[in-house]
Amino acid sequence: MHAYGSRNRRQSIVGAALKIMETIDLNVVKVRDLNQRLQRPIHESGETKYQILNPGGRHALAVGLTEPIQIEIEGHTGYYCAGMNQEARITINGNVGTGVAENMMSGYVRVVGDASQSAGATANGGILVIEGDASARCAISLKGGNVIVCGSAGHMAAFMAQAGRLVVLGNVGADLGDSLYEADIYVRGSVASLGADCEEKEMMSEDLTALKQLLIEADVAADAAEFRHYGSARKLYHFNIENADEY
Repeated sequence: MHAYGSRNRRQSIVGAALKIMETIDLNVVKVRDLNQRLQRPIHESGETKYQILNPGGRHALAVGLTEPIQIEIEGHTGYYCAGMNQEARITINGNVGTGVAENMMSGYVRVVGDASQSAGATANGGILVIEGDASARCAISLKGGNVIVCGSAGHMAAFMAQAGRLVVLGNVGADLGDSLYEADIYVRGSVASLGADCEEKEMMSEDLTALKQLLIEADVAADAAEFRHYGSARKLYHFNIENADEY
């Protein structure tokens, strides 16, 4: 047997190239060995596509990737799946634990299920799509990434978000955008309450254009015109005694 489980070579010819998908079974392979395999440069591994079987809620799967590879994870994962991602395109066909795509720099992560708290935390770039719901503090301290929740999001979404965009097609819990800096938030459903220094903004033509483009890139079917725009009121950038109760 191959050291990384059964190898499934799917033969579909594009030009003269033979595309290969390697199947890795986590009932056979340890998580550390999996990640070491996925982190290898393409010119060394010879692989660009992987299928991960039996994740079984294990933590830190497919982390620290820096190559433009494609990964399909077949099942539920634990904490920090796809963390620190660069370039890779990762799909999780299940639910995910805390901190999916945490500190993502680039690439694309799609969760075909629900996400626990702190999804997309501190993401600097890339796109995270959650097809189901997201728990508390989704997109916390966002630094330039794009997080799209097709369901609803819990309380304190985009807490201390500094840059980037959070898009929620469903409803959002209390204290949306608390202590927000310059990130943009778009919500199609209802908002329980706004956090400190977050306010509703006018949806400008450039906002509408940018949101339309993001939805296309993320492969999410939604009408950008149905969303409301939220952003920073910019009252807490500098200490003011009159705003002391808000800090």
